[in-house]
Amino acid sequence: MKSLGPYLLTAALLAGCQQAGKGRSEEAASFPQPDRPVSNLGSNQFSTEDARDSRGEAQTVMDLAEIEEGMTVADIGAGNGYYTVRLAERVGKGGRVLAQDIDPEALRRLAGRVERERLDNVSIKLGEPEDPKLPAGSFDRIFMVHMYHEIQEPYAFLWHMWPSLRENGQVIVVDIDRPTDRHGIDPLLLSCEFKQVGFELVAFKDAPELSGYYAQFKAAAKRPQPNEIKPCRGSPGEAGKAAK
Repeated sequence: MKSLGPYLLTAALLAGCQQAGKGRSEEAASFPQPDRPVSNLGSNQFSTEDARDSRGEAQTVMDLAEIEEGMTVADIGAGNGYYTVRLAERVGKGGRVLAQDIDPEALRRLAGRVERERLDNVSIKLGEPEDPKLPAGSFDRIFMVHMYHEIQEPYAFLWHMWPSLRENGQVIVVDIDRPTDRHGIDPLLLSCEFKQVGFELVAFKDAPELSGYYAQFKAAAKRPQPNEIKPCRGSPGEAGKAAK
């Protein structure tokens, strides 16, 4: 993946703007909608970076995810780049980081930061609500930190993301155990949605230092067809159960 500067992003970002305001895309319509609310897009700054570093957030997550030099990783919902810049340092010159978001303005700001900090191992990618637009077979780790509850089309999004993992690749989710319309998600519901699309939970940890919990998934042996996916129930007492 070649690094993209802020000026090379113009065409891609304009294309993303042209999609704004439309209903479900034809591609998304092939998948079930979530049986739960979806959070409005929140601030790209979950907390100040100094505050997050003071409690060792990124260090903790990268340690749990076993991030090593030379890895290729994706930061989904990268926002202002808190994880992007720290992952770039961790994987080193021999590694790669793809910073993805569906917010063109956030990506413009992040591209400027990447240029200023001379992060030559970072590329920028505009995604879509139903498809992160990740290249197949490319990633050792995919990070989704405090953003999963904002994905408008979770089943389509995860289904398209599935092929992008390398062998033994993992998806890392950090989120909060609270209703999805309050910027969190029940971990049972999270696990159910991932399972329905062809992922398996391999690690889970309650982590107050992360303002929530840590979950780690791998691709299962088979990815179901879109018409085989059953939406998980998101109502209290039923969260995490797939529809029959």
